[in-house]
Amino acid sequence: MRAAVLHETGQEKLEILDDIETVGFGPGKVRIRVRATGLCHSDLSAMNGVLPQPAPFIPGHEGAGEIVDVGDGVTGLAQGDRVLLCWLPACGACPACKRGQTQLCLAGFMNAGTPNFKRPGGDVFGFAGTGTFAEEVVVDAGCAVPIPDDVPFDIAALIGCGVTTGLGAAINTADVAAGSSVAVIGCGGVGISAIQGARLKGAAQIVAVDPVASRREAALTFGATEAVAPDELADAKQRITAGEGFDYVFEVVGKSATARIAYETTRRGGTLCVVGAGAMDDHLQLNMFELFFDEKRILPSMYGGGDVLTSYERAIALWRAGRIDLAGLITHRVQLAEVNEALDQMRTGVALRTCIEI
Repeated sequence: MRAAVLHETGQEKLEILDDIETVGFGPGKVRIRVRATGLCHSDLSAMNGVLPQPAPFIPGHEGAGEIVDVGDGVTGLAQGDRVLLCWLPACGACPACKRGQTQLCLAGFMNAGTPNFKRPGGDVFGFAGTGTFAEEVVVDAGCAVPIPDDVPFDIAALIGCGVTTGLGAAINTADVAAGSSVAVIGCGGVGISAIQGARLKGAAQIVAVDPVASRREAALTFGATEAVAPDELADAKQRITAGEGFDYVFEVVGKSATARIAYETTRRGGTLCVVGAGAMDDHLQLNMFELFFDEKRILPSMYGGGDVLTSYERAIALWRAGRIDLAGLITHRVQLAEVNEALDQMRTGVALRTCIEI
């Protein structure tokens, strides 16, 4: 089986190998033939060590495909079913799940430390317990979420991570108020999805902030009312809010420097929503006086801040109704053998989302 493998954390390129085997199939598991997968910035963050992930590993966690085999005890899934992969399945039994915060379930994270591939040289992990840069994956049955026949694999793959994360940040976590002002810092696939979520919620002004001109231009087609480079944000704050700051600011980069800028761009009593996944040693500094005096809400958003199965259904319904544009998020397409081109497209920012067809 073919797959794209990162041998050591810190390497910039993946190697396409054809001697990979899936492992772990059995009771409670399903085997999925991957048809499409998106490249998410979290994959790059795992490759460069920002996000913890044992190596060697196969990146990819935003995927969709067909079930080719079902283990004993699995119900509700059958061979031939079309599914998207949920990289953070809810166990349904832990305290977080019982509270209704299924996006905080830790059961899925435990899968990241168990190899689900092997090759003659030894074990190979799948990023976030999945590893969709491969022709097949074996995952817990809870990771396989059936999709309707009218949802293409590439669209379903995006819903599996980036779309759910961005839409959910605006709709679930921040709960953007109609008529409000919004700034979104970082306008890749997740940031654009946050923009679409803010538009759905009725935000009056949505300012997209990104250093890449093509992303700024794209943001305007997805609902942003204005798009500026980072060094123009202060001027936009002054013009649009009379210097007070935006009602909602979304940080979709995952760096303390941009989170600090986002905090300063949020009005007193406003909401800073942290969506970007950053490093454990990158610390955001706030002094105790400003934290108390400004009364700004700081809301981290994990995987869209809500039940992911409900979020998937909502995204599909909105896409069917033409209320959100998902096909437009896919700006580039490559085959698995061209995966390193996709990495370059992500690093340079020319792509919103690259679909890897497998």
